Amino acid sequence: MGNWFIFGLLTLLLWGIWGFLPKVATRYIDPLSVLVFQTVGSILVTIVVLATIGFRPELHTKGVTLAIATGIIGTLGTISFLYSIAKGKASIVVTMTALYPIVTVILSLLILKEFITIKQGIAIILALTAMVLFAG
Repeated sequence: MGNWFIFGLLTLLLWGIWGFLPKVATRYIDPLSVLVFQTVGSILVTIVVLATIGFRPELHTKGVTLAIATGIIGTLGTISFLYSIAKGKASIVVTMTALYPIVTVILSLLILKEFITIKQGIAIILALTAMVLFAG
């Protein structure tokens, strides 16, 4: 197993905790306030990252534009997630929203012309079915 697997497991752990903490936070403050303070945490990490790269991020017009779009879309998704988790059960909201890679797969098929196997296609259908059953 390569470094990608270790980082993948770390991502799984961190995002699992990330999915849990907002439910607790929204018991005390509203979703938009959670976003504000979550962003403060992100800024703190960003400052550390900037320091590690000598405060000189790579610049390329298309890359920067896509990265900014990623931030906007991610933050809008986070706002939606925070409102959802404030009102719904964490176990259901997080499970449903964790199926977001299906959107990535579809976009990768349509735009990047990547292929999936029949087995992977069946897995996507089963995941969607599980989402419907889990939420119901």
